[in-house]
Amino acid sequence: MSPYQHQELQAAERDRIEAARNWIKGHFTAEPDTKYAPVEGKLRVIEAILGNEWVEPGETWKLQALGIAFGDALAQQLMLEWVTVDDEHGCDPALNWPGTSIYSYPTTMISKRIERGDDVDVRALFALACKDLCELAFSGRHD
Repeated sequence: MSPYQHQELQAAERDRIEAARNWIKGHFTAEPDTKYAPVEGKLRVIEAILGNEWVEPGETWKLQALGIAFGDALAQQLMLEWVTVDDEHGCDPALNWPGTSIYSYPTTMISKRIERGDDVDVRALFALACKDLCELAFSGRHD
């Protein structure tokens, strides 16, 4: 959860997210939009990029692009929406459970782990994120 207010995605965040999606989709050899469309497609491409070590730990933008794809999968699975959250650090894209104060910041979920040298089990991370967000949403511990 976040005590901060959110607003519709700002143009800069929309552009950054779209650029990240385009980079991710570029890893498909054919029909990138069709293959990226299902949750499974998003998770598979993230796994392929990580498994083939196509991104180095210092390539923050690419790692965060993986986080955008991960966030797209979460948004699709749980019907979340991308928003801009303003806080003391600036504006950042986040996922919001509509009608609540529940926010998730998937852009860095993968990058922080890779930069620490952790192995990332994309499926386990996805299942945990879905579980945690659902538990929070249905717990009554939010607005």
